[in-house]
Amino acid sequence: MARTVGFFTDTTVCIGCKACEVACKEWNQLPGHEPLFRDSFDNTGKLDEQNWRHVQFHERGTPAGGVAWNMMSDVCKHCSDAPCMAVCPTNAIVRTEFDTVYIRPDVCNGCRDCIAACPYHVIGFNGSKGLAQKCTFCYDRLQRDLEPACAKVCPTQSIQFGDLAEMRQRATARQAQLQQQGVHEARIYGEREYGGLHALFLLTGAPSEYRLPDEANAVLPRRNNVLGYLGALVTGCLAVLAALVGFRERRKEA
Repeated sequence: MARTVGFFTDTTVCIGCKACEVACKEWNQLPGHEPLFRDSFDNTGKLDEQNWRHVQFHERGTPAGGVAWNMMSDVCKHCSDAPCMAVCPTNAIVRTEFDTVYIRPDVCNGCRDCIAACPYHVIGFNGSKGLAQKCTFCYDRLQRDLEPACAKVCPTQSIQFGDLAEMRQRATARQAQLQQQGVHEARIYGEREYGGLHALFLLTGAPSEYRLPDEANAVLPRRNNVLGYLGALVTGCLAVLAALVGFRERRKEA
């Protein structure tokens, strides 16, 4: 049955346990990369072809001079206006019956256009398979009326799953609750970016603090918007004009 589903991630209750990362890899049979420990507990680094869930760890200074952890489980946003889908030359990237964004492995030709177009840097290239890969929203589980593995195992319900309309209601209610408690910086990310995301996030800081582009910078790649086409047309005309002028000058010298 067709339905529009989504994630709601409440960063304020994420404890950084990485159960979501482990469940994602286990269910989708992703071997992952060799762990690389950095300046924090983040040994995953980023989303890519082997990491479809990534728990971010950020340290913040407190007014009292201490340090507070700020964590977020990141994932593909399954954008309503998906840049990756817009640039795919083989139509390998499609919307499923759940309104999620899915890369069809039998159609992907490995060109990597989607990787360059994704503003959230969630897609990676699997060299052994010659395919672009990212979160599928556990498409096979959805088809069996099961929730995605990451949401299933989250012990604090930081990651919630359901109909997108309900996720928006939950996000709005949680934002209001936090603001009533004095967390006035609480905000919802994903309501407007790229036509609305299917992965909403409750943040307590600027999107840039979570490596997310803000709404003002959330624009489709140049080749997929009107201004981009006009810009490309003008650039092309100028290039042709410059070539003609150069040709005339060479003829004069001859």
